[in-house]
Amino acid sequence: MLDVMRVIFKRLSSLAHLSRPLALTSVGVVLFALGLAYFFIALYRTVEMPGFVYYLTLQFLPRWSRGILLMGLGLATLVIGIWQLSGVAVIPLSTAPTNTGELVVGFQSTAAPPRIAVLSGGPGMLILASLGRHASSMTCITPVQDPVEYYYRASSLFRFENVYYVAPTGSMAQVEVELSNGQRYDIRQGLAHNQELAPYHVVGMRLIPPQTAEGTQPLLVTRHTLDALAEADAIILGPGSLFESILPNLLIPELREAIKASRARKIYVCNLMTEPGLTTGFGVAEHLSQIRTYGGFSPDYVLVNAQRIEPEVQQMYLAAHQSPVYLSPEEYEETSVSATDRVTRRQILVEGAVVIEADLASSQLQLTASLDRPGEGRTVRVLRHDPDKLAAAILEILRRG
Repeated sequence: MLDVMRVIFKRLSSLAHLSRPLALTSVGVVLFALGLAYFFIALYRTVEMPGFVYYLTLQFLPRWSRGILLMGLGLATLVIGIWQLSGVAVIPLSTAPTNTGELVVGFQSTAAPPRIAVLSGGPGMLILASLGRHASSMTCITPVQDPVEYYYRASSLFRFENVYYVAPTGSMAQVEVELSNGQRYDIRQGLAHNQELAPYHVVGMRLIPPQTAEGTQPLLVTRHTLDALAEADAIILGPGSLFESILPNLLIPELREAIKASRARKIYVCNLMTEPGLTTGFGVAEHLSQIRTYGGFSPDYVLVNAQRIEPEVQQMYLAAHQSPVYLSPEEYEETSVSATDRVTRRQILVEGAVVIEADLASSQLQLTASLDRPGEGRTVRVLRHDPDKLAAAILEILRRG
């Protein structure tokens, strides 16, 4: 008997947080029932009722019997309701979690998997490919200056789940950049590998449409691209080279306007390292400023790597005129307080984007060839975006209200 009482008490104790709301609800129900009863009594005494009302209102029983019967039925219903309610986990929203115990809540999500559109280059799309398992569709929009055949070949080789590649336009275009040394270059010239250009950075870029015998050929955005952007729940910029993989497509007016008009969450994956000849000296704010300049919008979120880089890896990058892209306090525009959470959460804003710093990278061994001695090579440790870490960070953003 004691064991049974202990089980019952333990289950009902889950309603401790509901005692006050239940009491207020009960008082409200009683007052409403009394008012309704007075209304029907007045109606019964002033209006002639059909014969079945006599039996429906138990007029054939004494009033004491009617009261006891209705109270018994009400009490039984109340006990059943409270018992069923006690089987539901009740978590007070205004109370911060403690470390005194664990609570496991099981639930079924009725939300459909998100639809994702990605603007990046080949390597960046491969890094994000595992995200396709968590999406109903992930459409990768290739850079306008890249050969489409490369991505079609990649899609046939890897066949990632729910991942699709589309070209932004029906024909390739040239992207020209101007560096801080005053010179102009085709972005496909591999500027990041030219040591002479390492001290410089891009100060301007423009799109050169393809030329035909009839003149300049207009760049028409493909229907697949526009549909992917219009239907997307999230638009991810990166990971990848800012000027080679992300910004070129933003130079296409129709595509740029489609992104601006989209209600999708726009997430920018910031570079791990600066790119010599392209983003030398850039911090997080400068990367976001370029997106605002050429895209006409600021991402809702920017993911910045906060992992400490091993000294030997950092030394190798410094020798190649590259430095980590970290968030410095000087770049903070403002700190806002989230109004959607019960627990106060402060958010750092840079160029209008909420900055999320997280461990997003991992170091890996890579074989590099020597330009001077083609037959020789050496193994170096490089830093790359980690597919699992990056996917987890993006999914966490998508879970937010």
